[in-house]
Amino acid sequence: MDLEDFNQLSGEEVRSLLRPCLDVDRWIDAVAQGRPYADVDACLSVARTGAHPLSPEEIESAMAHHPRIGERAGGDSVEARQSRQEQAGLGSLEGSVSERLAEGNKAYEERFDRVFLIRAAGRTPEEILAELERRMQNSPEDELTETGEQLEQIAALRLEGILR
Repeated sequence: MDLEDFNQLSGEEVRSLLRPCLDVDRWIDAVAQGRPYADVDACLSVARTGAHPLSPEEIESAMAHHPRIGERAGGDSVEARQSRQEQAGLGSLEGSVSERLAEGNKAYEERFDRVFLIRAAGRTPEEILAELERRMQNSPEDELTETGEQLEQIAALRLEGILR
């Protein structure tokens, strides 16, 4: 879809298009109400900042659509397809990387009571593991903030994929 088509969508159509990027009404409203955009970069700027910072409730709700890093999202929903595409760069994790990621996911979930979320696009498995290990040292408050920022990055990347 090009930007002109995006700018001309009805309110209901644009909300349906945006929801799989980030299922947060405040973010969807900010991006939708910013139309018409002069260029894609202006749209992506609103996508990156339109709902910052996400509230704890918004983060919790949005997290329901994200699988564990390193696990293939099931189903044929838009969110599942996007997740599989974003994690495609990880390839098939083998040996110690897969084991370390599984162990790290488990430890993270025990510590923070949610799945570990990171923008996987453009990162190697080793970079993701390093970030997982670093973020395990965060306070619960700092980690919640960082999770919200990762959701915002993922949303902007998903929207960019739609518009380019």
